[in-house]
Amino acid sequence: MIRIEEVKLRLDEDDGLLKQKISAILALPESEIESFLVVKKNIDSRQRNIFFVYSLDVILKNPERLKHFDVRHRVRVHTPFVYKEKKLTRKIAKRPVIVGSGPCGLFAALLLVKAGARPIIIERGKAVDERVKDVDAFFLKRELNPESNIQFGEGGAGTFSDGKLYTLINDPRSQYIFDEMVKAGAPADIKTNAAPHIGTDKLRGVIKNMRKEIIRLGGDIRFGSCLTDLIIKNERIEAIVINNNENILVDDLILAVGHSARDTYAMLFERGLKMTAKPFAIGLRIEHEAEMINKARYGNNFNHPKLGTAKYKLVQHLPGLRSVYTFCMCPGGYVVAAASEAGGVVTNGMSEFAQDGKNSNSALLVPVTPADFESDHPLSGVEFQRRWEKAAFALGGGDYSAPVQLVGDFLKNKSSIKTKSVVPSYRPGVVFTSLCNCLPDYAIESLRMVLPQMDKKLKGFAHSDAVLTGVETRSSSPLRILRNEKLEANISGIYPSGEGAGYAGGIVSSAIDGLRVAEEIIEKYLV
Repeated sequence: MIRIEEVKLRLDEDDGLLKQKISAILALPESEIESFLVVKKNIDSRQRNIFFVYSLDVILKNPERLKHFDVRHRVRVHTPFVYKEKKLTRKIAKRPVIVGSGPCGLFAALLLVKAGARPIIIERGKAVDERVKDVDAFFLKRELNPESNIQFGEGGAGTFSDGKLYTLINDPRSQYIFDEMVKAGAPADIKTNAAPHIGTDKLRGVIKNMRKEIIRLGGDIRFGSCLTDLIIKNERIEAIVINNNENILVDDLILAVGHSARDTYAMLFERGLKMTAKPFAIGLRIEHEAEMINKARYGNNFNHPKLGTAKYKLVQHLPGLRSVYTFCMCPGGYVVAAASEAGGVVTNGMSEFAQDGKNSNSALLVPVTPADFESDHPLSGVEFQRRWEKAAFALGGGDYSAPVQLVGDFLKNKSSIKTKSVVPSYRPGVVFTSLCNCLPDYAIESLRMVLPQMDKKLKGFAHSDAVLTGVETRSSSPLRILRNEKLEANISGIYPSGEGAGYAGGIVSSAIDGLRVAEEIIEKYLV
């Protein structure tokens, strides 16, 4: 198989021309091309002309005839990656237990159940359909369920997001993850799109189908089951306690608890798991009209049916200030209420598969490190998050309304009083104010100085009518639970995993880490 990269088609050209392009690049007649497969497809809008850029795998009828080719396309022999699922060769006395049903927990369970291990997933929240009702009740009636919300429940925090599936981690396991998600109902183009997403609406169905498959193969998923304690003997896990009243004996425990399981973190610390505070980022959500972003990215082609809703990714560094970057960009999406504790306001972004909402938004973040926290305690990052979430709650009036400020007013350091052309999408409601008191001074200063610079990269980004919503604090886990080369914690039999344990940052990277931990457990039982 031959891999070819940087194959370009203009916006007005059809995919049917790809074979002709391959022929020209390889200096071979089209008749020598047995078949080809699109591996990745991206949009290049950096120049005046917009191109679709492809990576292709090509099978030739007579590979020995390939003598010359265009070196600009990195033509090379390519061996496709095939993920090998393994079967247990001896029986596991106690069923593995996985805490959390986010992407890390689900993919760990899927691999274990295919190996014959019959895992049990315990999830403190509800199944996705019931969880949706609780989230809607919060949006509409301000009724926060601390056990069933945007952070907790089937599918984890990613269930209420854009369903982004791109990652900077170059791990071939991602292909296996995409294959399994497509089997569970995800659109097939997630396997070829360079910036794949499912959308919150389609992701919910994928999650339910994965749960059904895990159960069909012998696993179990128990909702409304919160890990409340560990029973440890001789530095090894012996049992777990669920909901303070049920014990389950366990030899292999995967902690896939997500980045917001603060009470679980505290319990794990008390039980002696070694952990440390780690860097993350805080900031605001910035919201524009989607059409404006489309025009800034695509110019006169802003409404071309081939292009869809435009995305962006911006990073800015200025001397003497902290870096600022956009994160979790949601084209045609919504800013959503993501609190999981009473008395705090937290924002996140969410899109449906069609990405056809009136606005587009992203997080606008500033890095923070343990040196910014008030102590050197491993949980100090959690308290740092709480401080600013409570400040945002107070600024919003104490009823889960979010504080908002127009970019123009933010740059002039004056309070906003009403909306203009961009209507905030956050529910249950917003309060116009100044955001200076819901972030540290260094974050406000960096954001204020950087916004005009980002506007030079993306015209209109610092538009005076754009809306800033506070506050974004859950960009990633505020701590890391330490583990060894076998991915075990200092307590044997416990496997901290995924985003909540500090080893991932998104759906795909969390799923990859879940696979890695499951692989380690399976290896123990291959004798």
